[in-house]
Amino acid sequence: MKVSCLQENLAKGLSIIGRAVSPRSTLPVLGNVLLATDAGRLKLSATNLEIGINCWIGAKVEDEGAITVPARTFIDLVNALPPERVDMELIVRTQTLNLRAGRSEANIKGIDAQEFPIVPVPEGEGGIPVEPDVLRTAISQVTFAAATDESRPILTGVLAKFEDAQLTLAAADGFRLSVRTVSLPQSVSDPFNIIIPARALVELGRISGEQKEPIVIIITPTRNQVLFQLTDVVLVSQLIDGNFPDYRQIIPRDYTTHTVVDTAAFLKACKTALIFARDAAHITRLHIKPGTELAPGSMLVSATSAETGDDVSELDASIEGDEIEIAFNVKYLIDVLSVVGTPQVALDTTTPSSPGVIRPVGDLNFTHVIMPMHLGR
Repeated sequence: MKVSCLQENLAKGLSIIGRAVSPRSTLPVLGNVLLATDAGRLKLSATNLEIGINCWIGAKVEDEGAITVPARTFIDLVNALPPERVDMELIVRTQTLNLRAGRSEANIKGIDAQEFPIVPVPEGEGGIPVEPDVLRTAISQVTFAAATDESRPILTGVLAKFEDAQLTLAAADGFRLSVRTVSLPQSVSDPFNIIIPARALVELGRISGEQKEPIVIIITPTRNQVLFQLTDVVLVSQLIDGNFPDYRQIIPRDYTTHTVVDTAAFLKACKTALIFARDAAHITRLHIKPGTELAPGSMLVSATSAETGDDVSELDASIEGDEIEIAFNVKYLIDVLSVVGTPQVALDTTTPSSPGVIRPVGDLNFTHVIMPMHLGR
């Protein structure tokens, strides 16, 4: 293998695939990245067997070939090289990659490319296109609610439900639920559900920042993998096997108090409350008081710590219904308020022990359910 490419392009490609490298694996080759010539371009690949990423960059290919090299060494080296042309040549006998850029030269010992697991690429036409901005927003509004605890693997994933011209993403960790619907440019002939690891979608959100063309979603015929095709990148993820809980049963159908507040002010009040709530199991109280003829409605956001003190923030609110005091984990409130994306947010509540429902005002496509915390008197 003998190829040349720009340091800037190589560094960018490695930053895209780098997060898919397995940090700790019994297979040494999974700590490596694959470099392979492919139809006049250089293909970079990394995988941890759950997620795999292929990225193609422009290159001048003199001799075809492939090699895997230790990811951390290679990425650090490329980032340290001058912003010039990088010439790479594989010395096959010793499986060593020789790099030259400007007045720098290095040799990296590799492992034969034959030992690297195959990271699939889409074959033929087909797939479901989704607008990148829309999908990225949906990912940010849903993935944070997925469980990080591996004890219930199904909850570490995000349900993706394809039906008619709509994609619904849902994630839950037992304490909260996020549901977002996205319009598809074309109808799906047969409705289907898959469960995608939340980590894979977070990666997709990260690497699709500059994507302009629709992202094409392809399910493998065996239904055990999903491929996301971008312009010069393909992300592949294993799917989680099993049945996702029926999230629709968790969403309350009615409420006794409907509160509308300024999103930024609510978020700021929650961040202030966190200073005291972090010493008290993150409990933050919301005291919602409807207005009278003389005074507008208000929401008091308060937190108390036996060790450090307490705070109260008062927010103007438009309130329909009964007065209520309810407590939530303030970290969960901060998570959802950070991704609501509208100037105002609505909170629907029934009783202090029933779930609260948060929705962006003016956007019917996003629903977040959050379980209350017990209020000891």
